[in-house]
Amino acid sequence: MNKILPAIVGLAGLACSLHASAQIIDSAASPSEPPGRPLWELGLGGGVISTPAYPGADDRETRVLGIPTVIYRGKILRADQSGIGARLFRSENAELDVGLAASLPARSDDVDARAGMPDLGALGEFGPRLKLRLARFDAYSGLRAELPLRAVFEVRSGVRHQGYTFEPRLVYERRTADGKWMFDTQLSTVVGDGKINRYFYEVAPQYASADRPAYAAKSGLILVRVGAFAARQVNPDLRVFGFVRAENYGVGANDDSPLHRKNNGVSGGIGLSWTLWRSRSMARD
Repeated sequence: MNKILPAIVGLAGLACSLHASAQIIDSAASPSEPPGRPLWELGLGGGVISTPAYPGADDRETRVLGIPTVIYRGKILRADQSGIGARLFRSENAELDVGLAASLPARSDDVDARAGMPDLGALGEFGPRLKLRLARFDAYSGLRAELPLRAVFEVRSGVRHQGYTFEPRLVYERRTADGKWMFDTQLSTVVGDGKINRYFYEVAPQYASADRPAYAAKSGLILVRVGAFAARQVNPDLRVFGFVRAENYGVGANDDSPLHRKNNGVSGGIGLSWTLWRSRSMARD
């Protein structure tokens, strides 16, 4: 995900994440996205996001974000609703791309369970994703499956590889006939290899204490997640959006870790994006 480049990529990923909630997520799998979109759009986005500090934490991270938004709808290079990446293959019912995702950092001084342990840095994820259209219910709704496999990198005083995740998910999406409202719901699971699970849940002997015994984490399921997103197109330039996700960690492979403090968690956010400039040339999907 050199030290400067990952930071830029991470911020760009967060920018697209904010912008994504205000639009239909995937043009390949959705029959409802309107034609005639600009090749590129530039603007500003802002919002508030609140999420558990890490999966299973009983402390939270809440951030106010104000960032630029960049949309580019090239045939191969993409910075759009699905994130930043390269589209390698596309047909009527399937698409393969390589993309990025990002998550917020957490300082151990702010997380009681991790007091005295190293901070958790911002995480960037990079890898291939297969998207399959499962059903088109009408001109405005559809169901798809996504199969992203990603390498995880921590950005904290440099870049460190922290393992791999696999997050299969089902996505149902719908927009109103006038295009002003857009909705989607998702059901997914997140599975991690031993390295990423050790990053979240392992307690090395030097960090063990009376109420935090040493623990060796193992690979396996991290969480099960259900989420809902809604967005409103106020005018051609302004979009407002919100999301909520409910997660269960009690089914995870490391629910007996002393760093696992809660079986359930909720994330949410609200925000807006404002388009300032757009190209006259249209995208050719």
